[in-house]
Amino acid sequence: MTGRSNRSPRRRTVVAMFMVLAVIGAFVIRLVDIQVVNAKEHIAQSLELGLSGSQETYGSRGAIVDENGATLAGSIVLYDAQLDPKLVGPIDREINGEKVTVPWETISAEIGAVTGQSAEEIQGIVAAALAENPDSRYAMLTRGLTTAQYRELADMNIPYFAAFPHPARTYPDGAVGGNLVGFVGSDGTPLAGLEVSQNGCLASTDGEIRYQRGGDGVIIPGTMTEIPAVDGGTLQLTINRDLNWYLQQLIAEQTQNTGALSGAIFVVEVKTGAIRAAAEYPTVDPNAPTSVDESDRASRIFRNTFEPGSTFKALSAAMLVDSGTANPFSVVHVPFRQTFDNGASVRDDLQHPDYDYTLNGVLVNSSNVGISTFAGMMSDQARFDYLTRFGIGQGTDVDFLGEANGLVRDPSQWDNQTKYNTSYGQGLTTTIPELANAYQAIANGGLKLPLRLVESCTAADGTVTTPDNGEPAQVISPEAARQVTDMLENVATKGSVSEKVGIAGYRLALKTGTAEKVDPGAGTYKVGSYFTTIAGFAPADDPQYVVVVTLDEPSTIKSSSANAPAFREAMTQVLKTYRIMPSNSASPDLPTFG
Repeated sequence: MTGRSNRSPRRRTVVAMFMVLAVIGAFVIRLVDIQVVNAKEHIAQSLELGLSGSQETYGSRGAIVDENGATLAGSIVLYDAQLDPKLVGPIDREINGEKVTVPWETISAEIGAVTGQSAEEIQGIVAAALAENPDSRYAMLTRGLTTAQYRELADMNIPYFAAFPHPARTYPDGAVGGNLVGFVGSDGTPLAGLEVSQNGCLASTDGEIRYQRGGDGVIIPGTMTEIPAVDGGTLQLTINRDLNWYLQQLIAEQTQNTGALSGAIFVVEVKTGAIRAAAEYPTVDPNAPTSVDESDRASRIFRNTFEPGSTFKALSAAMLVDSGTANPFSVVHVPFRQTFDNGASVRDDLQHPDYDYTLNGVLVNSSNVGISTFAGMMSDQARFDYLTRFGIGQGTDVDFLGEANGLVRDPSQWDNQTKYNTSYGQGLTTTIPELANAYQAIANGGLKLPLRLVESCTAADGTVTTPDNGEPAQVISPEAARQVTDMLENVATKGSVSEKVGIAGYRLALKTGTAEKVDPGAGTYKVGSYFTTIAGFAPADDPQYVVVVTLDEPSTIKSSSANAPAFREAMTQVLKTYRIMPSNSASPDLPTFG
């Protein structure tokens, strides 16, 4: 009897154990069924019941940097602050060891001292939210708080205050390169310049954190998954930030001193086609684009066209020499006014007796009659073809947002006057980049290189891509380019602005231009209004940089002499910036008269 009674409790223990294990096993099987076998079905059910949640994460928009990596545009974190109106009221604080109740009126004033709002304004925000919905749990306090402001508010330990971060755009150097960089809207949408055209490089991809919540709103451990955000790429430009800053100050001063409507300085590296500066005035600070007129928010350098005037005489000389039609020593008879066989009439700017000018003399003294006489020795089609090869009217490979093309009509549309006017830069239009590219070709032995503003895009994963630039084109022969350069040097040493543009130790090659402006409303030239230009390169014996300086309607000086001080200072700064060695030989002295 004793042995049987001992076995009975053990049997009951074993049975109980098996029952417990059976229950646990059932739970395990059910959990496997819920979390593994039929997980998708249950997740779907939780979504229907509102038990899943997500939170968006933000990638940073890529930076825009200059040739040396200096930041022109970058991303920062700002905070949007909100209040919970239902919880708004006095809060308890411990001051000097004593518990003190601080009223809402005081709290609202403390908040306003940080956000820049008045206590009444903040109280009004809360009151408006409660008036609309007495159970409101949300009222937007303000947007765009800095990290410092956010920390100051967070340290106040206000239970009904919350702030959420979001990326924002900043331009640390303000207006430096602003006409190129462009800007974004308050919602991050790119609106102008490279911010728009290079958005494929700069744009980030937002991510998301997904999770499951219990009925009490608490996130269920182990249910959190993340789709990571991807930052935008870094866009490297060819421009030099410091040089662009200097030239922006320079052209602003010269534009104001001459009473011009606007001005620009454009710098191109001869041997690469890289744009090293594109400075203009007026311009825009991308941090506050609405603070300037809409017409000042884009780049006039790329978007405006103009008649280039006598700067085109260099191109006419280049085609004459390259085609074998003339050389720097060729001579034509040049009266002050000339009526050609087709009835067209051309005159020079200043009264003078009849001269026998060399082609070099025509450039030095900028004779309209002389260059027209030489140009008449070539067919209209041949001249048109050369202009096309120089890129006039063709735009550039930069393909800047809104970039304009110059206009050169087909020779079949040239009237008797246009046949000659086009030789000295009237009756057609160009842009600053087109003109600079043509001078780059002359400076580079006749080889025109595609202009470049974007160096590369480096993606977040380190992948580097470079833009697909066009192919180089041999516009004129190296020998023709050398002869034209020699003549442009004579312009620099003997021309009307020679005493104003010289740089000690350096040989310069340049040409001036003073072009009449068309009145769009009247369809005729505006009386007394000119677009003035100086285009040139240095050192002439080993060309490194092209500089183009323009002024739109200068009023104190109405000729290209208005551009001379800025051209000299700009070229001097370019040569200093890139440590270009002085010339070690003298400029050639070609004859002016036959």
